Amino acid sequence: MAGAARGAEPSSTNIKEGPAVISVRFHGRGGQGAKTASRILGTAAFSEGFTAQDSPIYGAERRGAPVSAFTRIAKGPIRERGIIICPSLVVVADASLIGDPAARVIEGIDERTAVFVNSPLTGEQLHTRISLPGRLTTLDLTEVAVRELGKRSALSALLGAVAGRLVGLRSESIDHAVAQELADLGVDASIIQRNQTAARHCYEAVSLVPVETSVHRGPGPTPLRVPAYEPPTRGTARITAGPNSAIRSVSGWRTYRPVLRPDLCNGCWLCFANCPEGAITIKPDGKPAVYYPHCKGCLDCVEVCPTDAMTVERETDVTNK
Repeated sequence: MAGAARGAEPSSTNIKEGPAVISVRFHGRGGQGAKTASRILGTAAFSEGFTAQDSPIYGAERRGAPVSAFTRIAKGPIRERGIIICPSLVVVADASLIGDPAARVIEGIDERTAVFVNSPLTGEQLHTRISLPGRLTTLDLTEVAVRELGKRSALSALLGAVAGRLVGLRSESIDHAVAQELADLGVDASIIQRNQTAARHCYEAVSLVPVETSVHRGPGPTPLRVPAYEPPTRGTARITAGPNSAIRSVSGWRTYRPVLRPDLCNGCWLCFANCPEGAITIKPDGKPAVYYPHCKGCLDCVEVCPTDAMTVERETDVTNK
């Protein structure tokens, strides 16, 4: 989305006149709502008379995989496009992403960058566990979502509300943007109202840190690279190495983990058959067992279990799963 609202006066945020832009980068996992959160922030800014631009980036639509989304806000035209390398604000929906090199959360962050992390830990506690530069603030959005929306709910409205509060947008604008964006996704009106309630709570609860605007904080343009083409005998797709999925842990993808209650298990093996990652094995006694390094927390096993033997626990140590 891009453009400026007509006939609306921008609110008194820290967005300055001229070419300065507030650049917000969202990091989340597939299904957590980072993409929609960036749209909520952009829609809220647009409704207050600002120019706004938002866009996501992700690979295969796989639940739990790292994704990013970007929102730019300004009082004038926005000339930049594409990914945000050096953000004014970074919003992290899952603390375990910080240590994942594929997510590239820390890229472009310096001491001037505002950083929000969804975590039950305080900023000081998080700093002792993770080397994270920037002006850090935290809030346990997952706990709010579980209480107000139920387990496995997306954090879209909550992330958008926190980002809007940090950049100085009005609560009413966030409320309107949550309703508009979730309605566009076909969300039921009653669920939208619950999301608005949770978003207002997070808007008021988050501790503020300064968010700076800047004309351009990133490096200069990267020189073009000329690709080297291989002949068909070398460029044809083929497998040249053994399987490597066994050494790739996806445990950091989880917000919740499945836990088996053996006393309720009837040995139907439906969890084993439906696990998309092959993380469930069958023991000699015929009962399933979860191999957590390969469990991404999709909870499909919980959904198909006919005896409720598979229960759900929230991950407690989000920085070291």
